Amino acid sequence: MIGADGKQMGVLPIREALTKAEESGVDLVEVSPTANPPVCRMMDIGKFKYAQSKKEHTVKLHQKGTHIKEIKFRLCIGEHDLDFKVRHARDFLESSHKVKMTLIFRGREMTYQGKGLEMMTRIQDQLREVGQVEYPPKMEGNCMAMTLAPKSGKEHT
Repeated sequence: MIGADGKQMGVLPIREALTKAEESGVDLVEVSPTANPPVCRMMDIGKFKYAQSKKEHTVKLHQKGTHIKEIKFRLCIGEHDLDFKVRHARDFLESSHKVKMTLIFRGREMTYQGKGLEMMTRIQDQLREVGQVEYPPKMEGNCMAMTLAPKSGKEHT
């Protein structure tokens, strides 16, 4: 048995350990049930769980997850506008975000899916040095979408 202050109290019968924990106003927690004899510790379990959740929360705050940024455009987009959107995609990829490029078709534009595929291929070529294709261009209803991931060879901040 280990005391509330962290000092060893020796091997005690269960009843005696429970009464000592009760007298101290703390809980008796089984730390290592597979050991022979099992190891128990006197601690305030509520306080321990609270400290554990606080520690997990601070770890989550300092983690940086990857986000998927979506850029939408249409088939009849101007050259400058497309370059502007590709520049945004480049910035997102350089800051370690994934980018989903979505080309929206409306009405009769659905017959020009080949032009849409050409546009997506051109975008891939422009972003080749900062990103790699994670999911190639594919039709999803009336949209063609592809996902680009940042290149793993470079370290971005």
